[in-house]
Amino acid sequence: MRLFVLLALLLATPAAAQPVARFDWFEYRGEDAVDRANPPAPDQYRNPILQGFYPDPSVTRVGKDFYLVTSTFGYFPGIPVFHSRDLVSWTQIGNAIDRPGQLDFKQLGLSRGVFAPTIQAKAGIFYILNTCVDCGGNFVITAKNPAGPWSDPVWLPDLEGGIDPSLFFDTDGKTWILNNGPPEGTPEYQGHRAIWIQQFDLKSLKPIGPRKVLVNGGVDFSTKPIWIEGPHIFRKDGWYYLSCAEGGTAEGHSQVILRSKSVTGPYAANPTNPILTQRGLPGDRANPITSAGHAQLVTTPDGQWWATFLAVRPYADDFYSTGRETFLMPVRWENGWPRITDPGQVIPWTHARPDLPAQPAPSVPTNGGFAVRDAFDDAKLAPYWMMLRNPRSNWFTLADGALRMQARGVGLGDKGNPSFLARRQQHQNASAETVVRFAPEKDGDRAGIAVLQNDDYWFFLGLKQIEGRLVVALERREGPDAPATGEVVTTLDAGTFGIAPGNPLALRIEVRGNRYIFSYARVLGSPDVPMMAWRPLTEHTTDALTTKTAGGFVGSVFGVFAGRAE
Repeated sequence: MRLFVLLALLLATPAAAQPVARFDWFEYRGEDAVDRANPPAPDQYRNPILQGFYPDPSVTRVGKDFYLVTSTFGYFPGIPVFHSRDLVSWTQIGNAIDRPGQLDFKQLGLSRGVFAPTIQAKAGIFYILNTCVDCGGNFVITAKNPAGPWSDPVWLPDLEGGIDPSLFFDTDGKTWILNNGPPEGTPEYQGHRAIWIQQFDLKSLKPIGPRKVLVNGGVDFSTKPIWIEGPHIFRKDGWYYLSCAEGGTAEGHSQVILRSKSVTGPYAANPTNPILTQRGLPGDRANPITSAGHAQLVTTPDGQWWATFLAVRPYADDFYSTGRETFLMPVRWENGWPRITDPGQVIPWTHARPDLPAQPAPSVPTNGGFAVRDAFDDAKLAPYWMMLRNPRSNWFTLADGALRMQARGVGLGDKGNPSFLARRQQHQNASAETVVRFAPEKDGDRAGIAVLQNDDYWFFLGLKQIEGRLVVALERREGPDAPATGEVVTTLDAGTFGIAPGNPLALRIEVRGNRYIFSYARVLGSPDVPMMAWRPLTEHTTDALTTKTAGGFVGSVFGVFAGRAE
């Protein structure tokens, strides 16, 4: 939340004069049929607990308080930090990467950057371990307060080539660091990885001593298992348990468990692995939840076991635009092994709540049907707002109840840091609305609303100057071979319905699975409480804004954008 003060300090020289777009407010609204069909009872909670692009959850408990972090890849600020006391009601309290100088995402693809963080605590210090893929490698940051500020990264070069680091604090006072890394020798097949362990010095924040492989390939090497990753060790009843994701993050995803009497092994696999998966279930089942894995187990103060993990909600087949989301399920123990789902068991949409004092609903909802309106009345944006990569200059301000953004020569397809602020799409059926005021100065100047999966796949709806005329334009980019500037799909002369440069124009993008509807309206009455007669400009049906088509690990976002031709 310190981001928007720190950005003001980022400027070395004032930016050149550029047209400025004003946004009066932004509203996100969403509700899915499954939300209405599965309302939780008073003693139940709803899955996912964090809807939208909140993948790779890591959870830890300190006393009565739970803290959770997720991946953000090339978005900034990065690594949101959540707090809860009942594992159900989660409030974002900050972002661990909230200073431009902590990491540099350069011009990396949006699905590079920060992968799979873990959060842990000991003796009043919180630790987040993470990997900045293609931008520095593995690192650890620390804080006395999980809300921040978090330290600058301390790099871990001993883990070169690895990802998904985590710590284990043993009862003898020793600390160990785990990670996914290349196997010893030459990999024998695509996706052949290993889990490594090494002792870790908390004072110097450096690994010490020899590194050792705990798992080669996966729980059954003869089957050529892929992508053993996300390792966590915990101790129970004299056993060390090693919990890992296996099978990749698509529909073959799963969670497996091994155990040993020694922290350094050898580890024997649970004979009934995996302990969590949705693979092998009927593909035509209603309202499917798929691709479940990357779990972390946590105990409540009275010893109950629960797990957070990621999964996805396709709107059809394996198509989803909401990204990988955070789910919660109880863990039961059978014959000395933990279990999250039985073979063939579907992940439930609702479940009995943990036996913990129920907390008030968060001020910003995280699941079910809801609407969130940002009036831009505060001195800083809410912590869920993000931008593409690190900012290099201060290109937006909040003042007088409005968000103002410079229209700069960085586009949505340029793999840079455009004047684009966004929030996650959290429903299959959702809408985003805003009011923009913009007076372009030359052809190519534009400002409005966008829905974006990554740099190569997006739609933009807004005001634009083309051949000296002010128009309402819809632009899109569908694929890396398309022009980075996008292509104009359709336009409407703004003057035909009374919109002149600088006049307020309402814009809306709706999504219904893979159907996108683009609308505009004149603003009648107060901009804060407008009366708008929406007019559809056009609509498109496309699976382009899904992970299946676009690739990568992120989900779609809605946001406001201002740009200009260079």
